[in-house]
Amino acid sequence: MTDIDSLSEALKAITVSTELIEEELKPHLDTVLAALLDKKKDAALEIARSGILPTLAQALRGKSSLSCQVALVVAEMARDGRVLSVYLAFYASVHPFICLSAAAVREPCIEAGLVKVLVPYLNSSNQEMLLNTGRAIGRICFDNSYQQDQLVQSGVIPRLVSIIRDYPENDPLINVCLLALCNLADLDSARDALAKQGVADVLTFQLKRAPDAERRHVILEILGSLGESDALKLQFAESGVPEALSKMIWGLQGGSDPHDLCSIKIASNLIVSLLLGDESMQKCFGEGSGVVYQDVLSWLQSSNTQLQLSGALAIANFARNDSNCVKMLDLGVVPHILTLLEQHVDEGDVSVQHAGLSALRNLAIPATNKVRMLEDGVMERIKSLLRSDMPPVQFKLLGTLRMMVDGQERAALVLGRDTVLLARVMEWCEAKDHAGVRGEASRLLAALIRHSRSPEVVGAVAKAAGVQHLISMATSEHVIMQNEALVALAIATAIDIESMKDPFREAELLPMLKKMLEDPVGAVEVKFSALGLICSLANSSEMKEELTSVNIKESLSKLMDHSSSKISSQASSILAILGGDAS
Repeated sequence: MTDIDSLSEALKAITVSTELIEEELKPHLDTVLAALLDKKKDAALEIARSGILPTLAQALRGKSSLSCQVALVVAEMARDGRVLSVYLAFYASVHPFICLSAAAVREPCIEAGLVKVLVPYLNSSNQEMLLNTGRAIGRICFDNSYQQDQLVQSGVIPRLVSIIRDYPENDPLINVCLLALCNLADLDSARDALAKQGVADVLTFQLKRAPDAERRHVILEILGSLGESDALKLQFAESGVPEALSKMIWGLQGGSDPHDLCSIKIASNLIVSLLLGDESMQKCFGEGSGVVYQDVLSWLQSSNTQLQLSGALAIANFARNDSNCVKMLDLGVVPHILTLLEQHVDEGDVSVQHAGLSALRNLAIPATNKVRMLEDGVMERIKSLLRSDMPPVQFKLLGTLRMMVDGQERAALVLGRDTVLLARVMEWCEAKDHAGVRGEASRLLAALIRHSRSPEVVGAVAKAAGVQHLISMATSEHVIMQNEALVALAIATAIDIESMKDPFREAELLPMLKKMLEDPVGAVEVKFSALGLICSLANSSEMKEELTSVNIKESLSKLMDHSSSKISSQASSILAILGGDAS
């Protein structure tokens, strides 16, 4: 009799059984199991279609001595369905019957109630039974979100965590439980359940003893999915997950094995993600003495580009409050970031440059840090990035420079007189394919005038043809940009009206200002800033005539009854300067 005939006979015998007599059932189960373990072609499909699944479910329900073997049969049968589904998913559009055949193995298992009768066996004290049960459930429910959610509702999460705790050295069983958690971790219900179980400690322990990259990656994937929850971020930080990840990275550095490099990438990204939680970030910082913070500093000096990137992103995350920023400056983080940026100026990694500039920008937010960073020559060193052709770097560089000059007269004066920088900023003001770069370039121009209030800077900006860009910025859809532009133009007009006249006329600024005042839905702050510019213009006899010619008095008169006292008062003052009522 051939193996196929033996399998068919065994299936037939199980199907026609009216009573579950264990002695009679066992040899047939042995035959079925042998066919599966020997990977006989289409054995799983034949078993699934044979009609024996309800009998197997009944055997499990009866908690017979064959339960462990039945669970193994189900696990091996479901393995074929899972492998088939994963391996051939790419070809589903060409050969749809292939995925149907995978479902043809797993769906009958679900319909026969096998999952439901298997779940109670997760409470077994028999490790082999736990292994077979875990494999069977995991394979049947693979890639089936409904079944996975049902598993969570039935309470498998606490049991899986308990099994990992109870049998930490049983690697096959640990693998099964970790894979199950990995498959479930994307479900919100599973995350909530895991948060209550204090899962961080068991995952950390298993990460430390992971024997290979495959185990590491499964644990890292679980941590990554769970780390999206703010509650779990803090739990992870308190349970030492970031430190365990950092130690793992330290142990893998210096090699070239692609699996190790992949682990480094996943783990360092995960640490950066965990730092997005305010409490978890502060715990990892540890007033600058935290193990994770210290390791992050070493990443900035690593030859591994991924660690450089994660290091810069981590510093940017640590620099989310003023006290941390001041402390990091005290501890000397800035030179490390500058050195890193300089390494990537020419044909370097754009992501690293972007992240490094983000870190510098955040560090420069406290006023005291701005002064110190300027004294340390930060602006001069990052200006080397002006030659970058990459819009993301240009955008972040402009934002960083703008933050550096915020409230810093001397810094604004130095940059505002730099003809090379101004020429490059003018180019970026006209960046056709990147609105973000255009906007940031114009905002930097406005900042240079607003914070320097210098005739030299105003003259330099006008000579570089920057005034028209500020006028364009004043019509932006963003209120904050409109205000910044209008204030800068008002300051420039008060300082050097002669440099402003021609650009204002060419851009037809006065009709534009009149339109702003009369806009029924215009923001109050924009109207107030426009009035400030008109006030500066009104102090020039020549511009006063031009204001009168566009009948600005009429627009001002309408504002006399404005609900904002600031607006009405300013309008009244300007009318007085212009010489009375609208006419």
